[in-house]
Amino acid sequence: MSSSVPKVRLAGGLEICRVLNGMWQVSGAHGTVNKTKAVEAMQAYVDAGLTTFDMADIYGPAEEIYGQFSNQQRNKSLKLKSSGSAAPALQGLTKFVPRPGPMDRKVVEKALQRSMSRMQVDALDCVQFHWWDYKDKRYLDALGHLSDLQQEGVIRELALTNFDTQRLEEITQKGIRISSNQVQYSLIDQRPAARMERFCVANNIKLLTYGTLAGGLLSERYSGKAEPSSRAELNTASLSKYKNMIDSWGGWALFQDLLVALETVAKRHGCSVASVATRYVLDRPAVGGVIVGCRFGVAGAGQHIGDSLRSCSPELQLTAEDHAAIEGVTRRAADLMALIGDCGDEYRR
Repeated sequence: MSSSVPKVRLAGGLEICRVLNGMWQVSGAHGTVNKTKAVEAMQAYVDAGLTTFDMADIYGPAEEIYGQFSNQQRNKSLKLKSSGSAAPALQGLTKFVPRPGPMDRKVVEKALQRSMSRMQVDALDCVQFHWWDYKDKRYLDALGHLSDLQQEGVIRELALTNFDTQRLEEITQKGIRISSNQVQYSLIDQRPAARMERFCVANNIKLLTYGTLAGGLLSERYSGKAEPSSRAELNTASLSKYKNMIDSWGGWALFQDLLVALETVAKRHGCSVASVATRYVLDRPAVGGVIVGCRFGVAGAGQHIGDSLRSCSPELQLTAEDHAAIEGVTRRAADLMALIGDCGDEYRR
């Protein structure tokens, strides 16, 4: 089937959807996951044209769930081949998040082999590398090996996750080609606009953004609501994480002002607050795609496919009036770059 979901091409040639299906939610931090139901739930997204999945080696069973689903898709394609059609191709982006320690080639190879085995693939579409401590320079050793393995065809795209601009510049200057950097970017957290966007545009590096919907807080559901504070109200890792970010950004009262502005814009366009919040980030320089969390196989989880499709539709174009309404609120917020530091610094305090 042909898809109307817009794509972006990464530096190594891989085409991915501009809205990616995020799989952090199957890690266990968002509720108990039924693996069988998780695999089944993925089909609706692919049928809608959302064929790109983002996961990590540390997201519990995420790679295994993707592997089971991709194997089903391959089998489906073989059956359809006789009729001249095929199941849509999938793109599986994973992460290599090692514990601090020696980063010789064997360590790196072993980690990639484990991901390939779980994902049931012969090569990895994209490996996004994360490192916890910049003082430990062995991240350069790991990236050197990853770059070699890319040349050998084990990895198609070599990428980063939660690296700051200084380290991004350092790695690029070493001659290592980076396709993308996965960072937090939303109407709440606009730190990438301070330094990183400019460098990425100049070096053909795409930003893949998460937290764009603040774990679901950027939605009509929280408009006019009392500030959530208990564990019962902030009952997922995402809600807790992004509520803390809102507290640093400007607090609940300012956040309510932002939701009012977003609802006004959403009504003008006949869409949801989530679609507006996503579109705003998709339109930023260097942003290749937005990762929207999907609670595959989690009890009580709903699908938000319609919102995702609407957010990347060419029919949704934010106007100068829309930007003025939104930025009239965001300009009153704290400077998170000054408060927290560059992208990813919250993981290295």
